[in-house]
Amino acid sequence: MSKQAINFANVVCIARVIFAFVAIALLFRHHTSSMWLSFVITIFVIWADQLDGYLARKLNLASKFGGILDIACDRTVELAYWIAFAVLGWIALWIPLLFLIRGNLVDAIRAYYQEKGFTAFGEKTMINSPLGRFLVASNFSRFTYAVAKALAFCLLILLHTNFHWFRLTSLAYFFVYFTCVFCVIRGLPVLLEASDLLFFKERS
Repeated sequence: MSKQAINFANVVCIARVIFAFVAIALLFRHHTSSMWLSFVITIFVIWADQLDGYLARKLNLASKFGGILDIACDRTVELAYWIAFAVLGWIALWIPLLFLIRGNLVDAIRAYYQEKGFTAFGEKTMINSPLGRFLVASNFSRFTYAVAKALAFCLLILLHTNFHWFRLTSLAYFFVYFTCVFCVIRGLPVLLEASDLLFFKERS
């Protein structure tokens, strides 16, 4: 019986979720040292999001399941942070609700189209319009969203350490609201693509 090789990309993906929850737990200790440690771990969590993709390509570990797992882990990490920030009173409740609703709708539509052979990104993407492809699948759009979200998380945590900079609050909340707006903008092409499914009877 052949020995199965470990899929290090999936291991990193799952580890990223575990470290994210450790970072979030530290936020509730309300100590400066805990906040700094959470800040450092959060940076690792963000970096690991790039690492799992790199390993999947470098070690030829890319798979359909791996892509689905990566999106699921991204959603889990993202929502966990937003919910924690809301519970702590750092952001309004509507923010995690926005990401929850948008994520569930988009993922449900993508799952439907995936059964028909389409993908979220790449050559077989479900998005037809050039503008929609740019907003959803382009490297520029994905990179901008990832950076904005990373800065929002890190700056919010940094705001509650002993680091003092008079513009930090404005900068932190700018990226929070920018991420919210960009999240909706990136989700709209998917919703528009599936408008017939959402509002009309599906043809047999």
